Amino acid sequence: MTSLNLKIIETAIVVFLFIVIRVILRKMITRAGVKYNYQRSRIKISKKIASTLLFVVGLTSLLMIWGVDQSELLFFISSALTVMGIALFAQWSILSNITSGLIIYLNHSVKIGDTISIIDRDFEVEGRVSAIGIFFLTLKTEEDDEITIPCNIFLQKMIRKKNLHKSAGNSWTI
Repeated sequence: MTSLNLKIIETAIVVFLFIVIRVILRKMITRAGVKYNYQRSRIKISKKIASTLLFVVGLTSLLMIWGVDQSELLFFISSALTVMGIALFAQWSILSNITSGLIIYLNHSVKIGDTISIIDRDFEVEGRVSAIGIFFLTLKTEEDDEITIPCNIFLQKMIRKKNLHKSAGNSWTI
């Protein structure tokens, strides 16, 4: 068997494994999301993250199969990350928004569909959370206006969340 045939077979195996693992991961994420009652948007984003990471691993495997030297690949990746790091350092607010977006997505009590009020001394905003992105959180007001708030600013504000379970007395929680 020639070297070219071996590379083609290895490539086919990597592509096949990529497809199979991707399908299995997507089903596992969906099952876990349903089991733990996560929102559809959170499940969808989790699937995208898992697929992207799997794609990077698959692409790296293919590059190694077709003869890209590991040291050259590492040099390229480290150079690209260095350039991105410098660009993000120069634009610290972008990095801050990305980090804040991840914190809101993973650990904040506010979810898509919640009605919230952002308590601000100068300008109080109330609306329903319609999207949580990496850079911005989007609110839809009763007047059908759309308000976008940078994620890092959102994390710095006090939020009043409307309680879904109207208990005796107060229908708002902080």
